[in-house]
Amino acid sequence: MSTQPLQSAGHDPRDDRVIPPDQRPAESCDHPPTAQRLRLRYPAVIVLCLTQLILVIDNSVVNVALPQIRHALGFSATGLSWVVTTYALVFGGLVLLSGKVGSIIGPRRALLIGVSIFTVASALGGAATTPAMLIAARVLQGVGAALAAPGTLVLLMSITRPGPQRARAMSVFVLSIGIGAGLGLVLGGLLTTSLGWEWVMFVNIPIGLVVLVGVRLLVPEAPRAPARLDVGGAVASTTGMTALVYGLINAESQGWASLPVLVSFALAIAGLLALVLIERRHAAPVVPLEFFARMRSAAPLLAIMLIPAGQAGFLYFAALFTQNALGFTPLQTGLSVLPFSAALLLTNLLTGRLVPRYGERIVGSLGMSALLMGLVWMSRIDASDTFASGLLGPFVLLGLGAGLTVAPLTAVIMHQAPPAHLGAASSLNQAMQQLGGALGLAVMTTVYGAAAAGAGEAGAIATALTAGVIFPLFALTLFATWARPTTATH
Repeated sequence: MSTQPLQSAGHDPRDDRVIPPDQRPAESCDHPPTAQRLRLRYPAVIVLCLTQLILVIDNSVVNVALPQIRHALGFSATGLSWVVTTYALVFGGLVLLSGKVGSIIGPRRALLIGVSIFTVASALGGAATTPAMLIAARVLQGVGAALAAPGTLVLLMSITRPGPQRARAMSVFVLSIGIGAGLGLVLGGLLTTSLGWEWVMFVNIPIGLVVLVGVRLLVPEAPRAPARLDVGGAVASTTGMTALVYGLINAESQGWASLPVLVSFALAIAGLLALVLIERRHAAPVVPLEFFARMRSAAPLLAIMLIPAGQAGFLYFAALFTQNALGFTPLQTGLSVLPFSAALLLTNLLTGRLVPRYGERIVGSLGMSALLMGLVWMSRIDASDTFASGLLGPFVLLGLGAGLTVAPLTAVIMHQAPPAHLGAASSLNQAMQQLGGALGLAVMTTVYGAAAAGAGEAGAIATALTAGVIFPLFALTLFATWARPTTATH
């Protein structure tokens, strides 16, 4: 029997050579990799998921430390929310432009630069001694995260084939997003209790170094694409989002008719109008308007914005209620979210099997329904509740919903994006999530501040969560009505 390798259609004998990771081209969808190369790509998938994990964790890990940060640095009650929203706004605003940067210089190189900036910013944040220093560090963290984030999904798709292989990789990727929120609270509580609030920043340094080494050794570069930078679109979108969130956060304390709030809302409207005008004329817009030309493509993007709007409030107010109303330590607060994380992990593992059978619309709608019911349940909390009576059930239901929601939403958004706009779809997916989280938290903290004087801590939190119910309700309506399946069901 000949020892010559079997020649099959599409097989090139040169594919059997050992090629260094950084010189390997992206897989073609029509040329399945050999079993050996398929195995070698799993470490690369894990490294990319770890990259996404630290970017997601960075918001939730700070939530548990907020009371300590306020006491140590002298933040005001409303100013404290900027520790969370600043990162989300800069991340969401710049990720649109950074997706284009990644296309030009290569997504792998952009990821490495972004993680480096993020790691340095984390060191500066941990060393902060004033509110201004910490906010500045959070801005720099957002810049690094925005540069790194689009490349994770683009690189993940470039090293996997459509079908079961990519579905498994996407499942792990989405798990890293979903589990990051709960894991961040646990990690934040452990670090704050044992080492101090500064370590919710310092912890990113060793993780960032692991990511940098792993990406260099294991992840090949994806093809670059010539593109023009749409700086005007990025400036308009960032200005509009920042002005809107600033107005919402300060409306309660300064008054809805106050000059700073009215100016903020006017800037937000002007930013949105400028964005539309710029994108209509730009050859390579950061926000391709065609994504919003039809509800079929616009609805999943709007839904991916609304889901984090409700989740951000749930995590923020869970940290406040457990520490301020129940007297939990930061570590106990982090551990209290484990039921949420466990439920999310369970359903995320099942989602990969449920989606091929029932389709993204049914699975995603079921998840959003669970998120809606969980938030409604949690909004009924009062001062007499314990963790078991007031939080445990909602935590489990919210975790089940989150595990069923993000993967179908992400799959629909990425699958229906034209190949030429894959990077833009990835960036827009990230941007909408960050914008949603910032807007949701701004609205709910405004409601919380207005209700705090008369309703007490627990009553104000319940009122804020009640206002947050509108976000998953709208997301469910949009997705269930307009989403179209991307996988065959049977």
